[in-house]
Amino acid sequence: MLTLIIRATIIYLLVLVVFRLMGKRQIGQMQPFELVLTLVIADLATIPMTETSVPIIHGVVPLITLVVVHFFLTFFSKKSNKVGEFINGKPIVIMNPNGVDYKSLKELDITIDDLFEAIRSAGYFSLEEVQYAIMETNGTVNVLPKSAFSPVVNKDLNIHLEESNLPVTLVSEGNLMKENLLISGLKEEDVKNIIKNAKIKSLKDVLVATIDKTGNVYIQEKNKPFQMLKYQYNGGNLT
Repeated sequence: MLTLIIRATIIYLLVLVVFRLMGKRQIGQMQPFELVLTLVIADLATIPMTETSVPIIHGVVPLITLVVVHFFLTFFSKKSNKVGEFINGKPIVIMNPNGVDYKSLKELDITIDDLFEAIRSAGYFSLEEVQYAIMETNGTVNVLPKSAFSPVVNKDLNIHLEESNLPVTLVSEGNLMKENLLISGLKEEDVKNIIKNAKIKSLKDVLVATIDKTGNVYIQEKNKPFQMLKYQYNGGNLT
């Protein structure tokens, strides 16, 4: 039993390292060779994990080999467009201003129903609304709508707004994020005052609290609605 636990732990950690080296893309964002690699790794990992008669090195070596292969495939794909196109394929236009490209649908082996599903996922429910639809190499479909159906943005209305900014998390599930206090320039006393002003009893009762550079504080008590507080904040002083 102990042997199985040790083998499972070793293989798990190795597979974890492998996927970390592959990056953070999710299944739906993977290129074809990355998806194949993922499936092979999953298959390879189960054998030495459960079969004690198989030396663990017989599982470790193939996994490391696949990491090396993945590295070189990625490297050559970046260096050569032809290699990248051969390994990953290339984006294909499946709709253009003339309508649906039937030849492309046949080449990709997808149906009109698949096309409808793809454009609905992009937020459009009629082929009439679409100027271009492109099948990307990872299987997703990106849509460029016709100008008449494009969403209105602030620029179209000549509305000038401040640029969006990322808020800093001060409290997460009752824990004070001390590293983020350094980023925000705030002190623990400032956070306590925020919690007090929100009429929350203690730090442990706070589900989340964030602050952005304009002084807007989003704070929510566990099992309670969130609150928005406004402070004068210049990156260090909070009033």
